Amino acid sequence: MEGGIVSKRSGGFTLMELMVVLAIIGLLLSVAVPHYFGALDRSKESILRHDLVTMRDAIDKFYGDNGRYPDDLAELVKRKYLRQVPADPITDSSETWQLLTPPDSAKGNLFDIKSGAQGTAADGSAYSEW
Repeated sequence: MEGGIVSKRSGGFTLMELMVVLAIIGLLLSVAVPHYFGALDRSKESILRHDLVTMRDAIDKFYGDNGRYPDDLAELVKRKYLRQVPADPITDSSETWQLLTPPDSAKGNLFDIKSGAQGTAADGSAYSEW
């Protein structure tokens, strides 16, 4: 220690280093989060399209087997055309499906099905039009 200065630097980070790291993390999150939510919305739309195709196929098979349309979605489940009524992925409820009746009401009550969700998809079409 003759004539020299002893450095007492601790092993931690300086405030400036922490601020730089937090700024970089914030920048990365500001880029990643919108992409995440966009991907989440696209996946819900994809699930909705698949559920509609599956339920419409079950309705058509029921009609082909029975010569009439089902009275409701519960009948499709009861008769094993569907395992369960899926929840609308946009509304997160299985109670919001819009049931359309056939032109000839003597042939049942459920001719087609649509989503009861409000709003529009990424392609600009309304969910209720699918």
